[in-house]
Amino acid sequence: MTTDTYESTAEAHTDDLMAGKRISLSELASELSAIDLRLRQLARAAETPAAPVELEATIDSLRSTAKGVREAGERMQFLARVVDGDVPLAKAFRDTGDPWGVAARDTDRQAYGGPAIIPTQWQLIKLARDAERAAERGVETTTFPDAMQGIGIGWESKAASARRRRERDAAVAVEVLRTQCKTCEAGDGEQCRTKKGWVAEQPHVGRQREAEATVDARLGYLDTNPVAVPDA
Repeated sequence: MTTDTYESTAEAHTDDLMAGKRISLSELASELSAIDLRLRQLARAAETPAAPVELEATIDSLRSTAKGVREAGERMQFLARVVDGDVPLAKAFRDTGDPWGVAARDTDRQAYGGPAIIPTQWQLIKLARDAERAAERGVETTTFPDAMQGIGIGWESKAASARRRRERDAAVAVEVLRTQCKTCEAGDGEQCRTKKGWVAEQPHVGRQREAEATVDARLGYLDTNPVAVPDA
């Protein structure tokens, strides 16, 4: 499943959202709560706009979006308690018996995309529910800090990796046109051409490879994978 993205340079300015180098789940919850309220305020204000225009569809959309944001904020608030160790978690997934966190290292989990070394938010919510049932049966539980001890250094999310990949690919597309093609001799700003002189949408492989090597060296990539994670 792909997610549509609308990206701009402004979204990289995130320092005012967090006290440290990385945003905490508690800070996420607080910011989402503020956005929820702001959207509902906009919906209320849009009921009586300065111009005589019926904005019912937009008002409904704003309130619907606010509801989704509010639910996300409540989820982040719960997960903040989870990562702080306030919420007991099952040591393994109840349906499969598979471990997670440190215990999942070097395991061969067949279902759900492999070992849950880095659990998703939905897995943590499920583990919290499973822990309630485990407690009823007298089964030992764990906490997030204990189960994840030593994991997290140098890690980045799938969303961050995908974004950095898009940034890399965009940089390569620019670099290709700056690179002299040794096959068709296309110069700066020129697209590659076939032997008969037709403009080609795709560059020759050698030119593409050279541009990728230049960009990867500049960004710190190795075989299309990040060598280092900033601030990790």
